[in-house]
Amino acid sequence: MSRTLRNLTVASAVLLAVTGAVASTGGAAAAAAAPKTGPRVSVHFDLAKGQTPENIALAPNGDAYVTFAAGRQVAVVSREGTTRILATLPAPADGGIHTPVLGFPLTVGIVRAHDGTLYFLYATGTPDLTGVWRLRPGGEPQRIAALPANGLPNGLALDARTRTLYLTDSVLGTISRVPVTGGTPTTWSAAPELASTGFLGANGLKIHKGAVWATNLDKGTVLRIPILPDGRAGRVRTEATGLQGIDDFAFTGRGEQLLATLNGTSQVALVEPDGGHSIVLNPADGLQNPTSVAVRGDTLYVTSAAYVTAEDPNLLRLRFRS
Repeated sequence: MSRTLRNLTVASAVLLAVTGAVASTGGAAAAAAAPKTGPRVSVHFDLAKGQTPENIALAPNGDAYVTFAAGRQVAVVSREGTTRILATLPAPADGGIHTPVLGFPLTVGIVRAHDGTLYFLYATGTPDLTGVWRLRPGGEPQRIAALPANGLPNGLALDARTRTLYLTDSVLGTISRVPVTGGTPTTWSAAPELASTGFLGANGLKIHKGAVWATNLDKGTVLRIPILPDGRAGRVRTEATGLQGIDDFAFTGRGEQLLATLNGTSQVALVEPDGGHSIVLNPADGLQNPTSVAVRGDTLYVTSAAYVTAEDPNLLRLRFRS
């Protein structure tokens, strides 16, 4: 077993301990209300090659761009299920052993701009590589913004209107922002609601209806932070609680209803605008420690990294019922 995979196993044991409890409003009865038809695993990935999908971004044609965390890679999965590696990030000189909490270098959040440019995060624990990276179609990966080596950049969101990237740091408990052209990131919010309680704090991130939405894995919460007219962060409001081990999320297109991945319990929760939630996908549907979710039209995409199960990292696709 490689050192990266050994460190991944250790980190997974910590994650399992942190997220082992099932959310109180979930369970088998709630699963019966799943807004889905025909769940299926569309692609199986290779765990031995570090193909642990951490985050996902969709193209208009149905292709899915994913970051393979342990492989330090960005890949595209076609609608037909073919996987192609687009880039492999350089390994840090120390092997990434100083990457906070996890101890291995990893590619994390990813977004796709309208012109096909990919922006993604790379965490290594070293100042020369940790940061925001860009990959233009047919080009080579390039770091456009350095981030603190003592942090763990994780979630990434693009505000297309202002051409601004927002990102969470799960160790520092912050949300920062930087123009898509690159430069020096600035801390946008360091609210206490973003802080970790010992493992990972601020995690998933989305821009939705004039606000930044984020999850906190340790606290099991969904947070909403308004973007004020002058661009500053407004007051944090907790929109949902009790989502043990929440990772990434996506809005369904029905107002503020969203779907969230619960990593440790291998579940996806449907979270209603009033904060209540039900479990709509579980291990029986093929989930293996799901890390991210994306919605396009009536199709749902869920990536599973198998961090704890160590069995079957995969991409699951299914359609919502009308």
